[in-house]
Parts: sequence; C-alpha cells; structure tokens
Amino acid sequence: MVSQAQILEWLQAFATEIEQNKSYLTELDAAIGDADHGINMDRGFKKAIAQLPTLTDKDISNIFKAVSMTLISSIGGASGPLYGTWFLRASTAVVDKQELTAQDVLELLQAGLDGVLQRGKAQLGDKTMVDVLSPAVAAFGQAVGESKQTVEAMQQAVVAAQRGLQETIPMQAKKGRASYLGERSIGHQDPGGTSTYLMLKSLLGVLESSGKF
Repeated sequence: MVSQAQILEWLQAFATEIEQNKSYLTELDAAIGDADHGINMDRGFKKAIAQLPTLTDKDISNIFKAVSMTLISSIGGASGPLYGTWFLRASTAVVDKQELTAQDVLELLQAGLDGVLQRGKAQLGDKTMVDVLSPAVAAFGQAVGESKQTVEAMQQAVVAAQRGLQETIPMQAKKGRASYLGERSIGHQDPGGTSTYLMLKSLLGVLESSGKF
C-alpha cells in the first residue's frame, strides 16, 4: 500500500527533482520552446510544496486537488494547465483514500493521462509528455495485471517512461511551441516529457526507499 505520508513525500521529492534540474529543463526548452519550462515548473512546485504542512490531515484526493489548483494558477505556458489537469483528474480516482493499492495507483495514473490527453489534444508521437506518460501507464497496468507489487509495477513504468523519453528525440513536434519549428524540432528531447519522467522517477524513489509496497 502507498500511504498518504508517502504521497506527501513524493510531492516533496518531485519538487526537489525539478529544482535540481531547473537549468537542464530550461536548456531543453530553449532549443525548441520558450526557454522557461524549468523556471516555471520550479516556481509552481515551490508554491505547491509550501502548502504541504497544511495538508497533512487531508486525504490523498484533496492533496492532489490543492496541488492542482496551485499549479494551474502559478505555472505559465502549457505546463500549468497540463500538470494541473493531471493532478486534478488523478484526485478523482482516489476520493476519500488515505492509502492506495497498486490498482488505485494504476487508476490515478490512467485518470491523469486521460486528463492530459483531453486537455492537450496530443497523441503518441507528437513529441509531448504523452510520449512518456502513455507507455509508463501501459507498463504499470501490465505489471498490475501480472499481480506485481506497486514498487515493481512502478519500476517497469519508469523503464518504459525513460524509453519513451528517448524516443522523443528523433520526433518532429506536432503540438505546442515546438511544433512551429517543424523539422528543426527533430533531434531535441522534449522538455515536458523530461519533467514527466522526473515525476515518475521520484515516485519510484519514495517507494523504493520506504521498504513498504
């Protein structure tokens, strides 16, 4: 089971990953975007994390809702609405829950992906965060179907996410600011996909460090 405390720890870990990779994310975005992805994400998640002490008595759904509202209001560009939608949709899959089974985690991951697909209108191969999220969710779902523990399922999801991230490099962007570059977007790793990979990797790190799956 994944506890509410682990969810709070994950959000903190993700914010730390964003802070540590802020310059890297911004460099990736400078190549094919507005050169602000790292800066915007860091600002948004710092504000989200500042709320965590007030959320320690809340269930996981309400924690996600609070994070969602902060991200939507404080991250510029497409990232705020997309990450905000991810957390908002994820919140609907875990209503009233203080701990999550592997199936619950699958449902929140799937709900988040569905929200991003609906909000961003992107598909696999468009060189977006979907190219990382979609294979990760599929791998997690396959592992759950094989009765794997949550940490094993997340390990498989992160491997799939990393593969999906690498596959964004040769793609031509078809959504967002990068799509304006046409063929010049080829050869660059997608910044949104990179931050999505960090999100999944940080969750895995929390699960692996706790010893409770």
